[in-house]
Amino acid sequence: MASSFLPKAFAHPYEIAEKYATSAVYFSCEFAIDQSFKIYSGGLGFLAGSHMRAAADMKQNLCGIGILWTYGYYNQARGEERELAVQFSKKEYAFLQDTGIRFTVPVHGHPVWVKALFLPASVFNTVPMFFLSTDIEENDSLSRAITHRLYDQDHLRRIAQYIILGAGGARLLDELGVDPEVWHLNEAHGLAAAFSIYQKHQTLDAVKKRLVFTTHTPEEAGNEKHDFNLLRDFTFFGNVPEAEVRQITGITGNEFNHTLAALRLARIANGVSKLHGEVSRHMWQNFPDCCPITHVTNAQNKKYWADHGLENARLHQDIESLQHRKRELKERLFRIVADQTGKLFKANVLTLVWARRFAGYKRPDLIARDAALFRALLQNSEHPIQIIWAGKPYPFDYSAIDTFNHLIGLTKDYPNATVLVGYELELSRFLKNGSDVWLNNPVVTREASGTSGMTAAMNGSVNLSTYDGWVCEFAKDGENSFIIPPAPRTHGADDRDRHDLLGFYHAMHERILPLYYDKPAEWSQVVLNAMNDVVPFFDADRMVDEYYQSIYQP
Repeated sequence: MASSFLPKAFAHPYEIAEKYATSAVYFSCEFAIDQSFKIYSGGLGFLAGSHMRAAADMKQNLCGIGILWTYGYYNQARGEERELAVQFSKKEYAFLQDTGIRFTVPVHGHPVWVKALFLPASVFNTVPMFFLSTDIEENDSLSRAITHRLYDQDHLRRIAQYIILGAGGARLLDELGVDPEVWHLNEAHGLAAAFSIYQKHQTLDAVKKRLVFTTHTPEEAGNEKHDFNLLRDFTFFGNVPEAEVRQITGITGNEFNHTLAALRLARIANGVSKLHGEVSRHMWQNFPDCCPITHVTNAQNKKYWADHGLENARLHQDIESLQHRKRELKERLFRIVADQTGKLFKANVLTLVWARRFAGYKRPDLIARDAALFRALLQNSEHPIQIIWAGKPYPFDYSAIDTFNHLIGLTKDYPNATVLVGYELELSRFLKNGSDVWLNNPVVTREASGTSGMTAAMNGSVNLSTYDGWVCEFAKDGENSFIIPPAPRTHGADDRDRHDLLGFYHAMHERILPLYYDKPAEWSQVVLNAMNDVVPFFDADRMVDEYYQSIYQP
């Protein structure tokens, strides 16, 4: 057995497994660790939280570094007319320990004080984790506000946040007296750490030796860019001279692409599904000097997500127990529906859920774009259905908020369709436990992975999905899931959306609803197939092992 690379006061509480002895640090802007710890926005955080839990289960020599967001992401509530209301409130966490470590990081040439807090591994069964905050009395009001809100609307403040995560995380490691063998960037938010490594060791090889990079964005236009001079003036590159920054990143113009720079500074990078790896390699193939791009398909921590009653029924292939427990979980979810909306859902009715971050390419409103088809689906008395939407739009994405509010208005007069607010870890759990069908209908190739369907399948909810992300590696159409066939590539956006909408209605009317109501034994077998097939490959234990074997090892 190997020993923890961290100092004794912060060391792993377990003997490190020999195959995971390589010391590694994982940088992420967000971690969904527990419902009580509100420092995440959505899928990226859910994935990072599962990584931290599974790494502990596998006894890996890894720690996490993130930001302690004073106001979190935002509280999702309702206004007077039941529309989405964005609320910011200060969060406090008694379970975090002050490390006593304080240091300054230059932001726009100004020294900003940073405090490091520690989350012991035993609190939420994770690896040891550190969280950085500038919201301390040593700082002025501008500096304190850097770590107030996750993904701040002000792009200048976001640059400062990235500096605190990357350069601040690197400085924390110096203060701890450690230099991990692997520095894993979960997205490019922590890229400033690469310049800290270069500043310390003075060679690009030293950076590449340590840095690995996970990209989540499946199109070049979606990757964050800033003016090079702005980043230089913000001290994003630390004290590395401009000429050297340009030399090691290969960026000669005024536009600094964070993902491109990460691909040139890392030893290896990975997409987050097999398809996304292919898309990423194609996307960056004409950019010279990028590192190899492979893929490690995302996964979720089954130990955390799977309901014990459903899992026990799966292990015993006990359909009667599975159906009984599913009914209990549906009734629990429907109490939340009644409390929030005044609508009384029924446990014997097929319940479809769409729940994830509201974003245009995810098309939350797709199935409601044809009013006649939508009305006929909801008014089908022979094969009734209940539909729930949930998810958080970015608080300043007014198009996504309009879609959210449109769905609230659209479902107002239907007793069997509704929109829930407060979408965080626990509501996500209730929705996965209580749904029969999990709808996932992004524009194909736009969803890098889309892990919510994994945890839905672990809890007996059957995926109905376009053929994208992780689903391509899981789906056996009609056996463990239902697939909306891809639109011809020649279709424009409107024709593509219409094709996918009609594909949804065909699947519902011709395949899913008749199976659920007329052939319940066959439906239960599909549910069991989904639960059996989603493990072990889509359990995070496989994922964190693969990171060590394929990405972390030289």
